[in-house]
Amino acid sequence: MDEQLRRRSVGAPAARSLLLTILGEFVLPRGEAVWQETLVTALVSVGYTQQAARQALARSVRDGWLSTSRHGRRARLSLTDRTASLLATGASRIYSFGEASDWDGRWLVLILRVPEARREVRHQLRTQLAWAGVGSMGSGVWLTPRVEREAELRGVVLAASAAEATSFVASLGTLGRPEDVAASAWDLDGVREHYEVFIADFAAIRPSSEQASFRMQTLLVHAWRKFPFLDPDLPAELLPAGWPRRRAHDLFASRHARWSQPAQDYFASLEAVRPPRAAAAA
Repeated sequence: MDEQLRRRSVGAPAARSLLLTILGEFVLPRGEAVWQETLVTALVSVGYTQQAARQALARSVRDGWLSTSRHGRRARLSLTDRTASLLATGASRIYSFGEASDWDGRWLVLILRVPEARREVRHQLRTQLAWAGVGSMGSGVWLTPRVEREAELRGVVLAASAAEATSFVASLGTLGRPEDVAASAWDLDGVREHYEVFIADFAAIRPSSEQASFRMQTLLVHAWRKFPFLDPDLPAELLPAGWPRRRAHDLFASRHARWSQPAQDYFASLEAVRPPRAAAAA
């Protein structure tokens, strides 16, 4: 994912972060432009001022997330091709994340070498590998139980100047346990805490209107979309007992299904609002 959009996906819920969620959840499926006022009101509905909402939209147009077309005094906003592609890829990852999968016991091991003088490249690669769910064993050794991600990681390494890498597909020998490898390579305690907060935030929520459903659906998706970047999605065999991902996944799936229709109906009602007569005649 584009680095700027990725930071917005997992950052604090600033207006542009929530806008990105709204675009992916409500604009992308429509496949057409929406009124600027629709997005302003949508952002106001999740807690932002009109000024903050308009600033977020202006910056998004400036940065190429959205394109604009004038209709009298009004403007319609469209996803650019780049943004639509990134959001579609992100949606696929978000809605498939957390599902149970089998593991054959193999690891993809990456030995990474970057000259000491190119520390900026080293930092960039570390960040990108961590985003991709790859764990660090230190001294340039990275690994993941998802061996199918080798092509993705190869692209990351080849795109970094001055970086060299060697990859292996291997199984653990007679020394060490797989779960100990996972505990060393990833901050599982930190990931668990994020899941527990997610469950506490959404388990008891019962929206009482379409607008409330829209607000909670947006916040739900925004919170869930962080997990593909925070959680390396390790197989169950590598996780501590009582791991909360399944509970969080089931909560997300049930709440998303329950709130989807009233949330979509609310967004459609914003789009259906007629402009003032003077603006329409302009």
